[in-house]
Amino acid sequence: MGRDDFWNNRELSQKLIDEANSLRRKIDPLLKAEKLVEDFKVMIELGETEPPASQNEIEAEVQRDLDKFFREIEATELRVFLTGPHDKNNAILSINAGAGGTESCDWANMLLRMYQRWCESRGWEVEMTDILQGETAGIKSATLFIKGENAYGYCKAERGVHRLVRISPFDSNKRRHTSFASVDAIAEIEQTSSEMNIPPTEFHVDTFRSGGKGGQNVNKVETAVRITHIPTGLVVASQAQRSQHQNRATAMTLLLSRIYAQRVDAQKADMERFYGEKGSVSWGNQIRSYVFQPYRMVKDLRTGVETSDVQGVMDGDLDKFVNAWLRAGCPMKRMANVQDVED
Repeated sequence: MGRDDFWNNRELSQKLIDEANSLRRKIDPLLKAEKLVEDFKVMIELGETEPPASQNEIEAEVQRDLDKFFREIEATELRVFLTGPHDKNNAILSINAGAGGTESCDWANMLLRMYQRWCESRGWEVEMTDILQGETAGIKSATLFIKGENAYGYCKAERGVHRLVRISPFDSNKRRHTSFASVDAIAEIEQTSSEMNIPPTEFHVDTFRSGGKGGQNVNKVETAVRITHIPTGLVVASQAQRSQHQNRATAMTLLLSRIYAQRVDAQKADMERFYGEKGSVSWGNQIRSYVFQPYRMVKDLRTGVETSDVQGVMDGDLDKFVNAWLRAGCPMKRMANVQDVED
């Protein structure tokens, strides 16, 4: 970065700066932790020479600092688990209502709000690229573009089927209903990536008028873009931007990311089938239950982590579930072992 010609290629320079900042964020917490450990040793030595009354105050102060220290160490430790090839990338999160009509559409909408709150609490930028409203209430599907450090590394913990149990507000008889919605998370793959090269003949582009409440372009000009990948049948759409060019770029990023994720899932499925694993790699697994009645509890079925603070979870308090999944290394360790065997 200190070279005279560093800024000759601005795009490359920015990538190097981002890489340097990422390395600093990994190293600085360790250096800070080492310094704090030395400070704790000094405080304990000083406390031992103080009178008993002062020792109690020092002990309470050290305990408060230690609690904060351990929380920071835990956050640093979790980042160690995010070593996948695309964990540091932005994420594309999709929510789809399951069978159940209005009840499932409302549940999908509740999940949408939950993830928006979670992303905001982590300081990530969230952009709604596509949404399909339900006929009566809620949404049938929604796609979020999440921008932030390690966004995909954390969001991938949410892939699977989420189950809701509650007394339906849409049932006049106040019966208990069970609803399902599926969540998928894929890493953003840039169009310049060497991993993906899709010939123009393999996809078809359609334009249409954006949905919404109106405006200078919305509902008047065909700014929304839909791209179909002919070999796989994958379809993506973007209508969040006011420019067709911007929507096309976003839709192409979505398409490349979905194609890449599909290829990775296919490889994982083949390896797990070869080594005797049963079941789907990502979709089709019920990962978490949200029970509102007759009792209140959210339980992750993969790690066993549970909480009775249902409202807190629906307001975006998901870190306890995501962190436990990362520590357990659910599919990551298994796939690492399979790769070691193949190597």
